[in-house]
Amino acid sequence: MKTRISLVAVGVLMALWGVWKLLHSVDVHGLVRLPLWLGGAVVVDDFVLAPLSIGVGWLVVNWSRRPGAHRTIGVVRATLVCVGVTTLVAVPLLLRQGTGVNPTVLPRDYLRDWLLLEATIVLIGAVGYFTLSRVRASSGDIGGR
Repeated sequence: MKTRISLVAVGVLMALWGVWKLLHSVDVHGLVRLPLWLGGAVVVDDFVLAPLSIGVGWLVVNWSRRPGAHRTIGVVRATLVCVGVTTLVAVPLLLRQGTGVNPTVLPRDYLRDWLLLEATIVLIGAVGYFTLSRVRASSGDIGGR
């Protein structure tokens, strides 16, 4: 019980420190825009990312119902997760590239770099998928669902 109380105390202190840092480092105009930005993030998550994830998951599940696909579904799911996570990380860079007062803050060609990263992830996933399916086929593994 002492551990829980100490963890809660540390968590509350860290939250208070974060609020203090927020109030002292962001101007009033930024504090007014913050709830709008957070609300926009919730809307985008609920009405764009969640349906997209559900749709892709549905497609993957239906694809995995064909004969032999259930053995390699893990590779496809891992590839999709990696693509999704790296895309979420890259979105702010892609949207803000070269804009603002100082265009040297984001000086690289982030779209090209992101496309190369995604292509690399998909290529590695495809190699893993085909390697795994060939190994399973040559080993005579006819395992069931």
